[in-house]
Amino acid sequence: MARKKRLALAGLAIALTAGGIAAATTSAGAATAGCKVDYRIGSQWSGGFTAGVAITNLGDAVSDWRLTWAYANGQSVTQAWNATVTQSGTAVTATNASYNGNIGNGSSVSFGFNGAWTGSNAVPTSFALNGTNCTGATATTAPATTAPTAAPAADAEATVAAMQPGWNLGNSFDATGADETSWGNPKVTEALLDGVKAQGFRSVRIPVTWGQHQGAAPAYTIDAAYLTRVKEVVDQALGDGFYVMINIHHDSWQWINTMPADHDGVLARYNATWTQIATAFRDEPAQLVFESVNEPQFTDETQAPADLNELNTSFHTIVRDSGGANATRLLVLPTLNTSADQAKIDALATTIAALGDPNVAATIHYYGYWPFSVNIAGTTTFDATTQADLTGYFDRATAAFTAKGVPVILGEYGLLGFDKSTDAIEQGEKLKFFEYLGYYARLKKITTMLWDNGQHFDRTSLAWHDTELYGQIKSSWTTRSGTASTDQVFLPKTAAIASQAVTLNLNGTSFTALRQDGTDLVQGTEYTLSGDQLTLSAGLLTRLTGARPYGVNASLSVVFSAGVPWRLDIRTYDTPVVSAATGTTSAFTFPADFRGDRLATMEAKYADGTAAGPQNWTSYKEFAATFLPDYTAGTIALTSDFFAAVDDGSTVTLTLHFWSGATVTYHVAKSGTAVTGTLA
Repeated sequence: MARKKRLALAGLAIALTAGGIAAATTSAGAATAGCKVDYRIGSQWSGGFTAGVAITNLGDAVSDWRLTWAYANGQSVTQAWNATVTQSGTAVTATNASYNGNIGNGSSVSFGFNGAWTGSNAVPTSFALNGTNCTGATATTAPATTAPTAAPAADAEATVAAMQPGWNLGNSFDATGADETSWGNPKVTEALLDGVKAQGFRSVRIPVTWGQHQGAAPAYTIDAAYLTRVKEVVDQALGDGFYVMINIHHDSWQWINTMPADHDGVLARYNATWTQIATAFRDEPAQLVFESVNEPQFTDETQAPADLNELNTSFHTIVRDSGGANATRLLVLPTLNTSADQAKIDALATTIAALGDPNVAATIHYYGYWPFSVNIAGTTTFDATTQADLTGYFDRATAAFTAKGVPVILGEYGLLGFDKSTDAIEQGEKLKFFEYLGYYARLKKITTMLWDNGQHFDRTSLAWHDTELYGQIKSSWTTRSGTASTDQVFLPKTAAIASQAVTLNLNGTSFTALRQDGTDLVQGTEYTLSGDQLTLSAGLLTRLTGARPYGVNASLSVVFSAGVPWRLDIRTYDTPVVSAATGTTSAFTFPADFRGDRLATMEAKYADGTAAGPQNWTSYKEFAATFLPDYTAGTIALTSDFFAAVDDGSTVTLTLHFWSGATVTYHVAKSGTAVTGTLA
């Protein structure tokens, strides 16, 4: 599609003010004596606009609110923040969020939204709060579309809220090769951006690595063709209605990290880079956001806080002094390593306070509690420790920034194990992590941006590799979903089938139904529910397993009052069987007849009981980094990284832990580059 040109309208405000008119009858929470509404169009471009609405209650206090109005020119609301906004034809209804329902007499509450328009964009002529009309004289100045000059002062909190949810165009312009395809992703297209938009994302972070496209000192000139290409994609994303965030990305570890040893050289290059970026994008609309540097890191940790403060401060000065829309553009500053460790948060909070700029946001990244995130040290489940790590991380950011009016962007999130394999974390445990992260970030008003380097949303087929994961992520943007203690019910093939209990995690929802292929199962006969205990009857399991072949015999859906259903796989299994094998340290696999079971983790120990292999502080090895099952091929591979850390000539005992609870032992011995695997 053709690029949509976007123009800005500076600060047009249309106020609608009324004294109170009491309603003859009122519902719970209704205003009994009137209201005042201030509807402001903050910016407008060809086909779109941003508006802010402030409601002042002039009557009795309300505990929840519903504001209604109608459009006369076919305008439509496309996304909103601080309220839920729905539309039917020309009629629009905005209802409070969970945190802003109370409006006392004389108090106000506000929300904002983006909208679309064609032809004209006349302001609404009347509003009603909980059924009570808000009437009065209305300024009718027509919105004018003008070319951008200096952008109006923006509301950082509203902008960051409008960016929720976000998505990363990872491993494209941040690739350190010759161009955006050098790390295996296809060239970015407008169709890709359209596809991402259709998934419900409202912002796109476009990481950009500049170093390999720069000339020598002192100018450090950015290659014109590369800068033009980045700008082309930025404009396409803006034209699609996205908020867009660009940055300096892998330069952080390519050359910026040497600042302690080359202070003047790094600072000069950094300043030259941002001067060119700021100049190139100075007249882009306010929906473009700048992030100073990705995951800043330095070779001298003691000097690191001061170095980052200097870079962030210099970035702020360069952008603000470049004029145009950059005078008020939202600027995003990272903590050291984009970590939420307290000292790193405190250091950034000090920097932001010193800047005294209301249009600045903080950014952190989160890839989970590390042992869970990569599946190491036996942390295979989303347990209490893993959850506490997440809540502590977000709580610290909230206390230091959000609570003080500085919005927070979670610029990247995911699980580190995905870098090796998206199967490194068991499916159900993975879903619980993403469900809780989305919920808690929403609770803390943190905008989230999913890290996707191509492993989630396929950039050619424009489809999700894991639709179940996407469904859980999308649901978490607006509500909670129920989960359970497991998504796998294992039944031994040779034993009599008995009833099985699963603990439900209701997460504020209520149980609605248990279904198979869309059909409700019968409570009291096929299953029972007592509190959070869901028990599947022996009769139901007998019917579902049939002839009891290995593997998944049936899948059930646990349906809750909100969110997405929880899948329960009914599996028939026997203890897996492994076989002897030979190979090399660079290519070793051994046969494994999984017999319906799934591998959870692996231990590796020497004869004296000490841990073998990498990370020898634990006997439980990292999934996918040291071992990887192949259920289709019927093998388990041990990686070259595993053998690189194994003593030559020593026998290593492997204990394979399966999700059914079964364990299997196996011996491997390395002699030079030769490896022999034998049964225990």
